Amino acid sequence: MRPMPTPRPSLDPMQQAQQLFTGHHAWLLSRLKARLRNTAEAQDVASETFLRVVAAPNPVPIDEPRAFLTTIAKRLLFTLWRRRELEQAYLQALSESPPELAPSPEERALLLETLDTIAHALDGLSLKARQTFLLSQLDGLTYHAIAEQLDISHSTVRRHMTEAFRRIAIAQLHQQAGLAPARAGQV
Repeated sequence: MRPMPTPRPSLDPMQQAQQLFTGHHAWLLSRLKARLRNTAEAQDVASETFLRVVAAPNPVPIDEPRAFLTTIAKRLLFTLWRRRELEQAYLQALSESPPELAPSPEERALLLETLDTIAHALDGLSLKARQTFLLSQLDGLTYHAIAEQLDISHSTVRRHMTEAFRRIAIAQLHQQAGLAPARAGQV
């Protein structure tokens, strides 16, 4: 018969975050600097990584802190790069449109703010759900094509799309009401 594992002493969430920060911030920052080649962006992603750790609703003991931090940072990088793609696609579409159809600077700022709101709303989705939404809305794929490409069921595609649109609707209501965007776990 196997011996029962001894329970670990539970850490206060802030104490755990502090230990992670003091023990691994410099390491994470250097990895992000090498990846992004931009110190300011690396600092932003590192800060957001630790903010996510602190904001976690149910902290758990972390066996591999660097792997844990790397996973969070990679998700944030994916989001950052996807936002850039969205903004670049928008700017490309603007540059190709006739000047008389170009939005005013105010309209352009509002559109970019809306894109950012949508990107924030999608932050809380799983990777597959975000991919589903982006393949549908940016690439114009049908639900069946998305299901095939991502190797998920058609009903899962519909569920992911419903959740994405729900989150976007809530985020836009927050934006219209002048409220701060909801964080990933709050939508």
